[in-house]
Amino acid sequence: MTKVTEASATESRKLDHIRINLEQDVQFPRLTTGLERYRFLHQALPELNLNDIDTTVTVFGKRLRSPILISSMTGGTDMARAINRNLAQAAQQHGIAMGLGSQRAAIEDDALAGSYAVRELAPDIPLFANVGAIQLNYGYGLEQCRRAVDMVDADALILHFNVLQEAVQAEGDIDFAGLLSKVEAVCAGIDAPVIAKEVGWGFSRQAARALADAGVAAIDVAGAGGTSWSEVEYHRAPSDFHARVARSFADWGIPTATAIQYARAAAPELPVFASGGLRDGIDIAKCIALGADLAGLASPFLQAASQSAEAVHELIRVLKAQLRVAMLCAASADIAALRQAELQPIR
Repeated sequence: MTKVTEASATESRKLDHIRINLEQDVQFPRLTTGLERYRFLHQALPELNLNDIDTTVTVFGKRLRSPILISSMTGGTDMARAINRNLAQAAQQHGIAMGLGSQRAAIEDDALAGSYAVRELAPDIPLFANVGAIQLNYGYGLEQCRRAVDMVDADALILHFNVLQEAVQAEGDIDFAGLLSKVEAVCAGIDAPVIAKEVGWGFSRQAARALADAGVAAIDVAGAGGTSWSEVEYHRAPSDFHARVARSFADWGIPTATAIQYARAAAPELPVFASGGLRDGIDIAKCIALGADLAGLASPFLQAASQSAEAVHELIRVLKAQLRVAMLCAASADIAALRQAELQPIR
């Protein structure tokens, strides 16, 4: 397959992913995030002023006004360029972090790099480059990882792990053997922190510990309960065979609440980012109380960014307000206090 054909196929796949996420129901049919199994112990006498609650955090040396991450979504198409620019403008305005979608398309075809180029719109926020970890078994190495970081002037590099998605894709890359040593080589050789990120099925304790030992700087658990990428692949399956295989994994994965606790216990020395099915500021607060340092959302931001930067701005305003009210009612003056707030399991 020629370079042009490979790039065209990647771009087409990215367009499919955007379209399906916007037009189809690709949520987990039954499996949930597990966050609904917890509630905060309500504090009727918090002794706090809502206006004084401090939601600031520091990530990779940069101060954020709120512990919110726009999770990695897209790139490599004209539609993705507009989406990423809407996201970046709002992220800069509100002082939150942003991850970019997989940059494979632009690594294969330099002409697509502009769809990821948002640093001029967001000069101050933590911005994360993104490459599929599996590509390290298919010819990628330090050169491609450095290109991804340099392409967007990123503060860190996400290596995303999507074994189930690749396995059910007709064109998926399925050789995951020996991958950990290549991840370790990237962590040792690249001049940027590396974030290990799942894409919606969560990391086990064993995987989190192995990645920490390999040198990753943070773990984004991206647990189950939100968008199911096996459902996305079901909708783009080229045959009944591939559709039946993909559909059978609709409820596979580690719920987000469990994945946070796995990662925090397995790698207590690392920042933990929570994502996978978060939908509001209360979910963000619960994730932090469960042990996360940052909380990421994707689907709600994709829906908003497909409309306008103003829609993203309004979504962030709502998320921040929900988080602050949750902190007030949990008697948490700042994020450090929220980490110690009492979460009650619902029996």
